[in-house]
This record gives sequence, C-alpha cells and structure tokens, in this order.
Amino acid sequence: MPRFLSATPNSRLLPLPWGVPLEDWPEQHLVALPRGISRHVVRFIAVGDEVYAAKEVNEELALHEYRLLHDLMRLDTPAVEPIGVVSGRVTPDGTPLDPILLTKHLQFALPYRLLFTPGVRNETVLRLVDAMVVLIVRLHLTGFMWGDVSLSNILFRRDAGEFAAYLVDAETGELYDQLSPGQRAHDLSIARVNIFGDFCDLEAGGMLDESIDPLTMVEAIESRYSELWHELTGAEEFSGSELHRIESRVRRLNALGFDIAELDISTSADGSTVRIQPKVVDAGHHSRRLLRLTGLDTEENQARRLLNDLDTYILRAGLRDMDEAVAAHRWFGENFEPVVRTVPPELTGKRDSAQIYHEVLDYRWYQSQREGREVPLLESAQGYVRDVLSKLPDEVMPTLSIGSGVRVPVSPYDPSLGYLDDPATEVLPAVVDPWEEAAAEVDLTQASRFDINSLRKARQK
Repeated sequence: MPRFLSATPNSRLLPLPWGVPLEDWPEQHLVALPRGISRHVVRFIAVGDEVYAAKEVNEELALHEYRLLHDLMRLDTPAVEPIGVVSGRVTPDGTPLDPILLTKHLQFALPYRLLFTPGVRNETVLRLVDAMVVLIVRLHLTGFMWGDVSLSNILFRRDAGEFAAYLVDAETGELYDQLSPGQRAHDLSIARVNIFGDFCDLEAGGMLDESIDPLTMVEAIESRYSELWHELTGAEEFSGSELHRIESRVRRLNALGFDIAELDISTSADGSTVRIQPKVVDAGHHSRRLLRLTGLDTEENQARRLLNDLDTYILRAGLRDMDEAVAAHRWFGENFEPVVRTVPPELTGKRDSAQIYHEVLDYRWYQSQREGREVPLLESAQGYVRDVLSKLPDEVMPTLSIGSGVRVPVSPYDPSLGYLDDPATEVLPAVVDPWEEAAAEVDLTQASRFDINSLRKARQK
C-alpha cells in the first residue's frame, strides 16, 4: 500500500492504480487537458468531481515542491494548490516507482502554447509578458527565488482583457525572508535564457508572428520588471510642502492592483524634505474589495472591471447615500446573477463567470455603438451567448472516457487538435505525446547533464 502525505485527505485517491507507472495509466482515469513541456511524466487525473495534475518525480523533489507550494499558498501567491504526495509505490512484481506529486487543476488556465497561434497579435504577446512580469515581481516580493523561470512553468488565465499568470512548477524554488538584488538578478538572468528559448521555439514552429522578435520580447520583460519593482519598492523624496505626493503614491499602487501594508516615512531634521518607501506591498487591491462586497473571488482585472460596473450602477440607481455593501448586494442580484444565468449549462466550460460578465459588457458597448442606442444588459447577454460564447472553444475539458458519450479528443494530451467525432478533424494515425516521443530519443546520461535543453534539442531534430 502506498503512503499518502496530504493536508486535505481524499479517500477517493486510495483505489487509483498507484502500482502502474503514470505514463501507462488507463484512460478511464485521465482527463483531457492541454499541458506544457515537462521533464517529468505529467497526467491530469479524475478524482471524484475534482481534477488533479499528477507529476511523477523523485521523493526529495516531490516533498520539497509540496511543502514550498503550501508556503506560497499561505502567502497568497499565484500558484497551483498542492494536494499531496503519494510515495512507496511499487509495481505488482515489486519494482519501485517514483512518488507522484498531486496539485489541484487550475480551472480555465492554459499553457502558453495554446495562446500562441499563427498570426497572434503583438498586443496579446505583450499582455502575456506583463502577466508574467507581475507574477515574477509578486514572487520576489514574498522572498521566493524561482530558479527556473520559463513560459513552460506558468499557466495563464483570462483576466478581463488581460491575463493572470500562475506558477505551476516550484521544484527548483527556495523561499527566503527577503531576496537580495543579486538573487533577483540571477532569477532574471535565468528567465532571459529560458524565455528567449521559448520564443525561439515558437518562432521555429511558425507560431510567432514575423513582427515579434524574441530578443525584443525578452528585453521587454526585463525593462517592465525594473519599472514595476521600482514603483512598488523604490524610495521617493520630495519637499515637505508636497505631502499630497504620499497619497498620490498610494493611489498609483492601488491602480496597479497593490495595497501598501506598511509605508516607511522619514523627514529631514529641519522638516524641509520627506522620504517615503513602501515596506510591505500586498497584491489584490481590487479583488479583495470585490470579495468583501459581493463574495465573488476573481482575478484582479476582472474585479476592477466589475467594480467599475458596480460604481456605474450605484450612480444610475441613485444609491450614493446607501451603504456600499447593500448597494453591491443589489447590483449582484439585479445585474451579475441574471447575466450569468443567461449562459446555458453546456456553455459554462468556455469562460468563468466573471470573465463572461466582462465580455458581456464589452459586447454591450460595441452593440450599442452599432445600433445607436443603449442596449439593455440582458439583451446584450443573450446576444453575447448567441454570437460569441457559443463559438468559443472550451477551456474546461471533460474526462476522457471512450464509449461514455463524452466527446473524445484526437489526442488526450492536447484537446485543441479536435475531436474524433468531428468530420472536420483530421484523424491522426496514432495518439502520441510529441514531447514524450522526443524525450524517448534522448540519451539519459546526456539528459542528466543538460536537463530540459536536451529535450528541446532532441525535439528540433
């Protein structure tokens, strides 16, 4: 019997085939979800109503990553949620197997390769870069040194026209009380090499527009990181007659989605100059306010958009004298809930509720411009479902279960390739995972020295 280490035990884990190598697990336990490049065998598995990512890795790394992810969760950092470590695995003939690290699948999150399609716009790439920069900065603010920053170790969720980035691989990370400038520079140096390789890989595969230069993208990451880090942590000195600049600094940080939990303010001996420096900065300014008012747990830019709509609702309904929490409750019942209920059950896997509401607001604005009138919200929601949502691909995939009536993807590793019952889909001669197929050709003695770069080299042959 294998050993289970978990802070949230789930009895449904017990009957799963832990004595089988993860790459050979039967399909009835798998969930068809796209995943990024990994040096380890990774599968998505169904455990009751939950979906877990399972990674087969040696015990030391599994325990290190599990505990580190717990620390990041405690610090409210954007990272996948750790579920447990399954160790002591052996095959029926007694052959030892590596432990499996289990993390909770992040719904509506996608690896970067699914967001890069031929002709992807430069603006979209820059939004991904911005999301990644915010993630790296937030990790560094908590004292987390990643050690392996790359696009492959990040998942992206749509966030009201932008993206939110989440860490999915922490096995090389370390958590400190505070990072030194040298440690942060080292992490950025690793990011520069890895992400340049990621962009070159996309370019070689024809997935990057010719106008997008990999080196320019990498330099944009470094410059945007420096700008954001300085804004969040840099000292500012000004005349004692300009005390309004303290409030201005706070407002700028709030606009970026951050709150100042501690601000160091010092004055010169004669009081002529004032120096301020944020000491503790917390992300999630707008999402915390929306959660407090409505109970909605959203991404930061989604919260910003919904709060703007809430403020508009309060003004139009003449509720400025009403308690904000009461007004928010009315907005939730009269605006948000009716829009979400407009979406039929079969379409709920395409976007999360907050993203749907944001996109309905966008649809309403454009439709009002086209028709020269203010289109009612529910009419806009119905039009959005009909004209937009129904044509979008699913971002939550069903369990792969052949013969159960569920649509079966051509490849269980990448549902974006289409489904077997779709006449427009080109049926492949065999279902293969291209990353693991390339890995099988790698000389393991060389791979142990060159790590993921060996896999990339093998893939390019």
